[in-house]
Amino acid sequence: MSVTAAPGFVAAGGAIGIKPGGAPDVAVVATADGRPVPAAGVFTANLAAAAPVQVSREHLERTGRRASAVVLTSGNANAATGQPGAAAARQLCAAVAGVVGSAPEEVLVCQTGLIGVPFPAHVVPGVAAVVASRTGGVDAGAAAARAIMTTDTVPKEAVARPDGAGCTVGGMAKGAAMLAPDMATMLAVLTTDALVEPDALQRVLAGAVARTFNVLTVDGCTSTNDTVLLLAGGSAGPVETAALAGAVEEVCASLARQMADDAEGATKTARIAVHGAASEVEAHRAARKVAESLLVKTSLNGEDPYWGRVVSELGSAGVRFTLGRTTVRYGGIAVCAGGVAVPHDAPAVAAHMSGRYVEIDCELGIGDGRAAVLTTDLGYGYIDENRTTS
Repeated sequence: MSVTAAPGFVAAGGAIGIKPGGAPDVAVVATADGRPVPAAGVFTANLAAAAPVQVSREHLERTGRRASAVVLTSGNANAATGQPGAAAARQLCAAVAGVVGSAPEEVLVCQTGLIGVPFPAHVVPGVAAVVASRTGGVDAGAAAARAIMTTDTVPKEAVARPDGAGCTVGGMAKGAAMLAPDMATMLAVLTTDALVEPDALQRVLAGAVARTFNVLTVDGCTSTNDTVLLLAGGSAGPVETAALAGAVEEVCASLARQMADDAEGATKTARIAVHGAASEVEAHRAARKVAESLLVKTSLNGEDPYWGRVVSELGSAGVRFTLGRTTVRYGGIAVCAGGVAVPHDAPAVAAHMSGRYVEIDCELGIGDGRAAVLTTDLGYGYIDENRTTS
């Protein structure tokens, strides 16, 4: 159970003809009674923001950050589609509102798929039947999670119930490429039964995004449609902010890890950690530089602990750096210390590199700054998927 785990929320997934062959391509998450509740949103930093991003931002502003439902479609990003695209996004919201019993501006919209392709507005009337089928429970949440997949191979769901807090946070997400830091690089919807005001909810979500989705990068590309939404139903009553924030971060972290594991063509998930930087900002910048290096990514794919590529990226990351103070470890084993190669247990390093999860730790020896970025290798599957329009 995921997005329907929190009491007071229902969901549905179905097909309206965006994708060929009757594949699921629309999902809805809504309050069980159709009433608007506090909502928070974090959106793409891409200036080519898609129509659904623009409409959802507008709706949150108009309602004072309250929403009764979220509609999500897959198979068409509705990005770079001009006024017809914006009109289609609003029509989707109105269609959902008509069934849920809310105002159109109380519905938020997320879309994912190909950029620059006109959205087939003729499918909008089909949304009503899917919305009408909404219900609670495991199956409804799973159907919604499946319906938002594009190149994902598995649905992504997560739940957290913090001890003693008396609340639940559930979520679903999609994302397998165009994943990069500095925004929530995917679509995700989270729900909770905690009672919390919109401003506090926004702070909780923004903090969780900064520590989870914003430290995930697959290919360094930021989508036009990135959106993370959190709705708070309130039936559990007031919840300690720290407990709620921890639960939201737990769900976001799980979804981010699932996206890394399911990244297009990935055979490795790697955590790049930088310690001893001049500041946290510089540590993050250095870790990101290593994580997005095509040379490091191909080394990961080839299971080759070529630390020279790591050092080269650290030295060109635009942070304070001294080669003679630098140490690089694979799986906790130092292969470079003081900027030069050191004797090490090569079989142990090889065994670590052969696993699904790889840890690369970089010590800069400059200060106390530290940060980590989650990334993947670059393999044949990613190229096959993206060498043509996809």
